[in-house]
Amino acid sequence: MTQVTIDQIPSLDLNDFINGNETDKKRFVEKLGEAYSQIGFVAIKNHYLKVETQTGLYAAVEDFFTLEQAVKDKYEDEEIQGQRGYIGKMKEHAQGCSTPDLKEFYHIGQIIDPTDPDTLDYPANVFPTEVPGLAKDGILAFSNLEETGIYMLRAIALFLGLDEFYFDNKVKNGNSILRPIHYFPIENPDTLPKDAVRAAEHTDINLITLLMGASAEGLQVLRHDGVWIPITALPEQLVVNVGDMLSRLTNNKLKSTVHRVVNPPKDQMNQPRFSIPFFMHPKSNMDLSCLDNCIDADHPKLYPDTTAGAFLEQRLKEIGF
Repeated sequence: MTQVTIDQIPSLDLNDFINGNETDKKRFVEKLGEAYSQIGFVAIKNHYLKVETQTGLYAAVEDFFTLEQAVKDKYEDEEIQGQRGYIGKMKEHAQGCSTPDLKEFYHIGQIIDPTDPDTLDYPANVFPTEVPGLAKDGILAFSNLEETGIYMLRAIALFLGLDEFYFDNKVKNGNSILRPIHYFPIENPDTLPKDAVRAAEHTDINLITLLMGASAEGLQVLRHDGVWIPITALPEQLVVNVGDMLSRLTNNKLKSTVHRVVNPPKDQMNQPRFSIPFFMHPKSNMDLSCLDNCIDADHPKLYPDTTAGAFLEQRLKEIGF
């Protein structure tokens, strides 16, 4: 299988949308819509996440996941169903798959804003005292990625024929999650279930996902023509894909993208892989009913009405929470 790099999938400059003239902005919107129609993922440069923040966060993430298991376990709270803090090894499985993924991860959520009542229902973040950089760089990365995501959604809104700022008040202080993931080393891969993989094929629950470069290869995307292609994100770029909430909202005009993280060759299974996606969620009360302008005689309504909060709760149960 040929390696597909960021240079070979649609790559867009967010600065064209934010600071470009009307022609630049229109071209960005058109190319974004075309990319989401053809491959479902785009690469974005000139976003708000600084390289030094990403580097610091990855260092902190590696420091945390190499702590003794008993130390990591202090930061897992099953009462909040994995919404914040540490989630232990093989606790999550893909929808429709009973075998757990070969990973452990950490959840950093929205900072509670006393002036925004919608945030008061969010659990408070949990940070390890042993690795202070996880809080410092994690909160900064969260803020930078949220800002980037708002601009991406403004472009998506224009592509959908909506007001540019349609999503703004729905996603600002939304129930988003930054998820550092550790695909832990496997010393004896022959002892695993035959279908055990780092992350089985799935779609994301949220509106859009913003992914910074991972520490190793393994991410594969199912192109809309049915071909799996591997993707490697460059350090200065983000890969951004459509999630299920946006797919529902647009009546599948924008389809959530199926992807997976495959296992390396057996002789490399003893090497770790780290990845840090940002799952951009709206506020829980957002209406996910299919947009009227995405429904017509040729495209009948595909989904029942629901809210973001209800849909999230349903999907979390389906993947083991």
